[in-house]
Amino acid sequence: MSQPDSRSAIRPAPDQPLLDVADYVVDYTVDSTEAYDTARYMLLDSLACAALAMEHAECVAHLGPLVPGAELKDGARVPFTGFQLDPVQAAYNIGVQIRWLDFNDTWLAAEWGHPSDNLGAILGVADYLGRIAQQEGKAPMTVRDVLGWAIKAHEIQGCYALENAFNRLGLDHVILVRLASTAVATRMLGGDRDAIWSALSHSWMDNGVLRTYRHAPNTSPRKSWAAGDACRRAVTHAINAVRGEVGCPSALTAPTWGLYDVACDGRPFTFERPFGSYVMENILFKLSFPAEFHAQTAVECAMQLHAHVKQQLDAGGVDAIERIELETQQAAIRIIDKTGPLSNYADRDHCLQYMVAVPLLFGRLTADDYGDAVAADPRIDALRDKMTVSEDPRFTRDYSDPAKRYIGNSVQVFFKDGSHTRKITVDVPIGHRERRAEGIPVLMDKFERAMRRRLSAERADRLMTLANAPTQLESLAVTDFMDLFSN
Repeated sequence: MSQPDSRSAIRPAPDQPLLDVADYVVDYTVDSTEAYDTARYMLLDSLACAALAMEHAECVAHLGPLVPGAELKDGARVPFTGFQLDPVQAAYNIGVQIRWLDFNDTWLAAEWGHPSDNLGAILGVADYLGRIAQQEGKAPMTVRDVLGWAIKAHEIQGCYALENAFNRLGLDHVILVRLASTAVATRMLGGDRDAIWSALSHSWMDNGVLRTYRHAPNTSPRKSWAAGDACRRAVTHAINAVRGEVGCPSALTAPTWGLYDVACDGRPFTFERPFGSYVMENILFKLSFPAEFHAQTAVECAMQLHAHVKQQLDAGGVDAIERIELETQQAAIRIIDKTGPLSNYADRDHCLQYMVAVPLLFGRLTADDYGDAVAADPRIDALRDKMTVSEDPRFTRDYSDPAKRYIGNSVQVFFKDGSHTRKITVDVPIGHRERRAEGIPVLMDKFERAMRRRLSAERADRLMTLANAPTQLESLAVTDFMDLFSN
């Protein structure tokens, strides 16, 4: 192939990936009942995560306008607060709330991520536009409209993640939150096909943030607000594009200066499947434990072993244990296999050994268990020191199999008296599609408990009525919906 003339100012046609996303957002009609049903549960689950995050002062400190007093009358509401903000800062706030506890939905493939992160942008823009519409005597979007945008955002982020491992380039998965949120927010704001690909070109030209804050020895709370930051940037790109900002058509493919050459070692993106509604239909919910998803089944294993281990600990203390064998997928080893001192909660909720030690000791794993008070128990680190972590090739194969997408783990404890527990293996967590029937009641309980901890009994009752009446909930104006969560 001939090389393009780097001196030529002739603008090429837009890169095909930009057009493919724009065409999907503009033209594709979601007609999957399963996708809409799952999206409805995803919305409830995400708001439960936001409510639970409000119990943590570190999260609350991020909320509100960028500078004191910079609120917007009749702006987008931030759930469980009295803030009314411009859609850019609202996207950040809501994104931070949903993502803070690492308890929202998950997508695992070549790249990992949490597609419900995009709700920061979607809800912020939807409520902002809805309040403007009402002032003009027009009808705002409905909750069903929000679900439709969420399905498309999930699909964009998830389909890119299937075969494109940004983590292997050192880049964080929120690059795909910014991509998906940019696409749908531009359309929500009235942008056409050209505005969407233009906005996407600017999203890609931002490149990506480093994964440094997700890995030892630099794990930090930034991982809890990084997705909100991506939502904020996405809405900025969307607003600019709708105002007519000129895009860069070869943002991906330009020699030397394009994303492929700068960040992807010259390799173009590859795709397993066309855009549809596959990702929402197969999304993973975190229902039982606020834990990095590769560890969810390991925590289930540890919970099953707790009673046996507790007997030994009561009789002989931690010294009664000789070793603990963990077998997991290759991805978990890369992300959460961690030794040495853990300096903060962000370190702990991304440490496989910590997330197994706590349920072995206490028979539970909650957000509070990542705090300094619980972590000060010397038995936790003593158990971590006794753990070995190895890859089970079957777990890795099943993890990558598009027909399975399992997240298997096994745990077995060996004692110094020569006895041992059973080897407990769990292939799929309760939030997996294969356990959806088992998981939905748990999700609904998670939602109800979270609402009753943050809202009045009257509002919580109203929300539970709506949550159990899908048609009524989906027909509700998004502004009325958001009002139910506002102080």
